[in-house]
Amino acid sequence: MSARKVPLHRPPPTSGPAVNLPPVILASQSPRRSELLRQLGFDFRVVPGRIQEVQPEHLTPHETAQINAYRKARVVAKKHPDSLVIGADTVVSIDSEIFGKPHDRAQARRMLEALAGRPHHVITGLCLLHLRRHRQSLFAVSTRVTFRPLDSRTIDEYLNLIHPFDKAGAYAIQEHGHLIVESIEGSYTNVVGLPLERLGEELRAWSLESSLPLVRRPEGTSWPHPRARP
Repeated sequence: MSARKVPLHRPPPTSGPAVNLPPVILASQSPRRSELLRQLGFDFRVVPGRIQEVQPEHLTPHETAQINAYRKARVVAKKHPDSLVIGADTVVSIDSEIFGKPHDRAQARRMLEALAGRPHHVITGLCLLHLRRHRQSLFAVSTRVTFRPLDSRTIDEYLNLIHPFDKAGAYAIQEHGHLIVESIEGSYTNVVGLPLERLGEELRAWSLESSLPLVRRPEGTSWPHPRARP
């Protein structure tokens, strides 16, 4: 997929509603993810999956995003075993280094300085989990994002416009992204926090296979260290 310039406001792609689904819970307190999930056209409720996110050194960025997504889904599914729980976790990666959410403005500035003028990857891990039926789907989606060259003044201007402390990599493409982002390759909504294209496919498959119990594990790994499916 060729790189493309980022518009000021990009509406997320919509998809037809997935039918024959159990009650759906989004295990995220992110209003951005709730707004995106509504685009798929089915009802759900929000029950935040409150965990301490982990970043084991021996895991890849794809694996890290997936294991945190699984842990968020699992903590909610244990209390709601008859629901389909969606857990998600987004990380920013450059040269295999993971940028999570900054702890303070100084760290946010360092992240943006490191990303300036260079491509990086935004990776969202997703876990769809139904405990009662022993069914699970675990995967990750990556989008390549290239930043504009950023000087100190532009970084300060951007940080003054947003709240960076709840955002992986200290930025949000949907919030004044034109100031810092030059182009993206892949799913735009994945950079916002939820890859609607892939999630819609998974939910449709889940709906069609609803009578068949299934546990999907990433190929070539042993649980609980997931690897991203393509």
